[in-house]
Amino acid sequence: MAELDPLAVTAIMFLSMLALMAVGSPLAWALTICGVGSAFMLWGPGGLDLLVSSTYSAMDNFLLVALPLFIFMGLVLQRSGITDDLFEMIHKLMGGLPGGLGVGTVIICALIAAMAGVSGAATVSLGIIALPAMLKRGYDKRLVTGTIMAGGALGFLIPPSVLMIIYAFLSRDSVGKLFAAGLMPGLMLAGIYITYILIRCRLNPELGPPAPESERFSGIEKLKSLRHLIAPGALIATVLGCIIGGITSPSEASAIGAAGSLLIAAIHGRVSWDMMRYVMLTTTKLMGMLMWITIAAVFFSKIYVGLGAGMIVGELIEDFDLSPMLVIIAMLITYFVLGMFLDDFAIVFITVPLFVPIVRDLGYDTTWFAVLFILSMQSAYLTPPFGYNLFYMRSVAPPEVTIGDIYMAALPFVALQIIGLILVVSFPQIALWLPSLLF
Repeated sequence: MAELDPLAVTAIMFLSMLALMAVGSPLAWALTICGVGSAFMLWGPGGLDLLVSSTYSAMDNFLLVALPLFIFMGLVLQRSGITDDLFEMIHKLMGGLPGGLGVGTVIICALIAAMAGVSGAATVSLGIIALPAMLKRGYDKRLVTGTIMAGGALGFLIPPSVLMIIYAFLSRDSVGKLFAAGLMPGLMLAGIYITYILIRCRLNPELGPPAPESERFSGIEKLKSLRHLIAPGALIATVLGCIIGGITSPSEASAIGAAGSLLIAAIHGRVSWDMMRYVMLTTTKLMGMLMWITIAAVFFSKIYVGLGAGMIVGELIEDFDLSPMLVIIAMLITYFVLGMFLDDFAIVFITVPLFVPIVRDLGYDTTWFAVLFILSMQSAYLTPPFGYNLFYMRSVAPPEVTIGDIYMAALPFVALQIIGLILVVSFPQIALWLPSLLF
C-alpha cells in the first residue's frame, strides 16, 4: 500500500467521518466505521488486529482513572447545593455594586470549574440559580446569559479540567504541567470578563443595577457568608496542591477529591440515595461515552499515522514555506472553525495526534500549545451556530430569553476570549511561568 497518496487517504478518512457525523452518527461510531472500513480495504482481515491493539493501548493507561473520579466529584458538589450556597454568598458580598452579581457569577464559575472540571456544570447550575435571580433584579438578559455561558467555559481551562486530562493522554504531556499552565490564563480570562462587566455597568448602570438598600447586608453578615467558601476552597486547594505540587498522581488526587466531595455533602446533610443514584448513573454514562470515543479515536489515528498520512501537513508547510507562527495561527483558526460544528471531545481526538508532533517539530512548547487549544475550545463552546454552552443555556433559560438573545449575548465574550488567546500567543509566559516555577 506504499503507493497510496497520503492526501487521498486523508480526504477519504476525514470526509467519510464528517459525512457520518453529518447524518447523525455518534462520534465513536463514525470513527470506528471509518477505521474498520479503511483497515479492511488496506490490509484485509488482518488489518482489524489493529482494533484489538488500539483497544488495549487505550484502556492500559492509568491516567484515565482520574476521569470518572473528577466527574464524580463535580456531580456530587453540584447536586449537594454548593452552588446555591456560593451564589447566596456572592449576593451578600457584591449585590450592592453595579454589575456585582455578574462579577460574582464569574467568580462562582471559576470556583465550579475548579471543582467540576467540565464546562456544562457551571452553565447549567448558574442558569438555574443565578439567571432568574439576576433577571428579577433588573439585569440585562444578554449581559447575564453571556456572563454565565462565558464563565461556564472556564471549566475547560481552570484545573482540574477533564479536557486537559484527555489532551495529556493523547499528547503524552504531564497532567500536572498542563494544570499549572491553565491556572494563570484561566484567572486572567476571568479578570477580563470581570473588567468588561464592571466597565459596561459603570457606563450604563441599567444593565446591572445594584441591589436596593433593603437587600443589602451588614459587614458582619458578609463575613459570616464567607463560611460557604471554606469547604469547597479547602477541597480545591487540596486536590490542585496534590497534583501541581507532585505529592500525588492525578488519579490519586481525583480519589481525594471524590472522597472530599462526599464528606462536604455529608457535613451539609445533603447525601441521599436519590443524589447518589443520579451521580453514579451520570458518571457511568459519561465515562462510557468517553471510553468508546477514546478507543475509536486511537484506532482511527493509528491507521492514519501508520499510512504516513500524518506527514502531509508537514509537507504542506514546507511547500508553502510558512513561518512557524503562521502554522500555529492556522491551527488555531482550524480549531475555531471546527468548534462551530463539532464538540470539544471530537476535536481533541481528531486533531491532537496530528497537530502536536508538528508543534514539537517547530520547536514550540507543547504545554503552551495545550493552553492555546483549550482557549480555542472555550471560544468554540460560545460560537454560533452549534456552541454547546448556547444549547445548555437555552435548556434552562426562561421563555423571555430567546435563542437570538443567547447568540447575541455570546458575541462580546467570544471577542474577549480571542483577546485572551492573542495575549497568550504574544506572551507565552502567561501560561509557562507557573509550570517553569513548579517543574
